[in-house]
Amino acid sequence: MTTSNPKLMGTVGGTFLSVVPNLHSEDVLKTVLLAAVGAIVSFGISMMLKFVIKKYKR
Repeated sequence: MTTSNPKLMGTVGGTFLSVVPNLHSEDVLKTVLLAAVGAIVSFGISMMLKFVIKKYKR
């Protein structure tokens, strides 16, 4: 089932085309690095909490 909504497509396309020229490579790199750091910290905290919960359940 596919639907075509011209207003939605126009809005998304206009937003995309207005954002793309304002992106700089430094911003993209900074965003990628911050996302990676956030993922690593989140994973580490999850593993630590899993260990702590497992230790106290015994």
